[in-house]
Amino acid sequence: QVRLVMKAHSFIRENVPRVLSSVKDKPGTVHIPRISQYLYFLFAPTLIYRDNYPRNPTIRWSYVATKFAQVLGSLFYAYYIFVRLCIPQFRNSSQETFNLRGLVLCIFNSILPGVLILFLVFFAFLHCWLNAFAEMLRFADRMFYK
Repeated sequence: QVRLVMKAHSFIRENVPRVLSSVKDKPGTVHIPRISQYLYFLFAPTLIYRDNYPRNPTIRWSYVATKFAQVLGSLFYAYYIFVRLCIPQFRNSSQETFNLRGLVLCIFNSILPGVLILFLVFFAFLHCWLNAFAEMLRFADRMFYK
């Protein structure tokens, strides 16, 4: 939802001044972006609206399949982390009476799985998922990390 709000803000910020200036200059002609441009912007991995983006000539479907396989592998690995590291820890803590020592041990035993899940989310969504959609949309400007 935050990403969609940021995209809507960028779209409005880029187009409202352009529309207002065209209304003042030439009252009869107003340049309004097409729906297809807005839909492309919604799915493109960028937060800055432009009417046109650099595009690749073809889609590499093997690259898309590899990225989606990496997302699926990340999901299975996250499931493995939860089953092996998180669920047994919290299952044991739920059967005992509450005490401060148990809470501190539970928190410290959850730090490593939490960091691993954080890295998996970064890799799966911000790298694999966005690169797969960028390839399917033929989005050529892939400077995600710069």
